[in-house]
Amino acid sequence: MIIPLIIFVASATFGAPVTLSGSNHFETVENPETISAYVREYFADRPILADIAFCESTMRHVGKDGKVLRGMVDSDDIGVMQINTRYHLEDATELGYDIYSLNGNLGYAQYLYERQGTQPWKASQPCWDKIAQK
Repeated sequence: MIIPLIIFVASATFGAPVTLSGSNHFETVENPETISAYVREYFADRPILADIAFCESTMRHVGKDGKVLRGMVDSDDIGVMQINTRYHLEDATELGYDIYSLNGNLGYAQYLYERQGTQPWKASQPCWDKIAQK
């Protein structure tokens, strides 16, 4: 069963509303292909982050049970970008990012990238290095 997820469409710049492919300001994300397209468009100016999302979560934000995806190695890693709550939840919350939501997860990942580059996702580098080289 596919559980629809309603997300607010935001641009890759912090919080400015945009539309995707002629949609309204709201988009229903029902399948991995749609989430993948959304993540790739969200990170169009930073494609390495889309590659990282693929390697971290195979572009999934929620699991088959409809709950936010948790890491298999570390259950504190959540969402499409596998943001670690142990290290980042407090900072993300203070900055106004709900990392349990798709847009908050993507937005905080962008914030991390702008400050630390790809370092927070170093463990999956062998995967995203291969994708980036194609």
